[in-house]
Amino acid sequence: MIEKFRIEPLVESRFVKPAMARYEQDGVEKSWEVVQAHDSVAVLLYEKDRDLFILVKQFRPAVYMHDAKGYTYELCAGIVDKPKPLTQIAKEEIEEECGYDVHAERIEKITSFYTSVGFAGSKQTLFFAEVSEDMRVHGGGGIEMEQIEVVELPVSEARSFIYDESKAKTPGLLFAFMWFFDRFSR
Repeated sequence: MIEKFRIEPLVESRFVKPAMARYEQDGVEKSWEVVQAHDSVAVLLYEKDRDLFILVKQFRPAVYMHDAKGYTYELCAGIVDKPKPLTQIAKEEIEEECGYDVHAERIEKITSFYTSVGFAGSKQTLFFAEVSEDMRVHGGGGIEMEQIEVVELPVSEARSFIYDESKAKTPGLLFAFMWFFDRFSR
């Protein structure tokens, strides 16, 4: 049983707040370093006409510390930092990062799950949307200082991509591919 759980700030930062969680579990006082972070949305984009996935590739400093490349292949995604419906946030991220204008009602929720459970425990809500060339409004790439590369991955190459350890990928991307293959029986 967990009791007296509390968060104590360590330092201030822009998007995450390192903290010390203190609590009692079964009568034993414990502490754990945590990061308070925003929840997020992620979207598996599928272009049916060309039978491919639209992904993003971007530099991640935390990954760089471990593999000296630092570039990851990810789903289109963004933090939940506005009081808007999650499908609206997903719609905005699709347009900003990948350049497609998708109506919010055409964005289908798959599921939600917790990420970085050892230190952050943020919730990510996973969506699916079909896109087509006539929905493209620009080339994507993100906003402000983001340098996002839009990547087209043929569905026929996705299974081998899952196991290609030379390419850094997120668990959400891998799960989304497996969901897609299960749903569409490929």
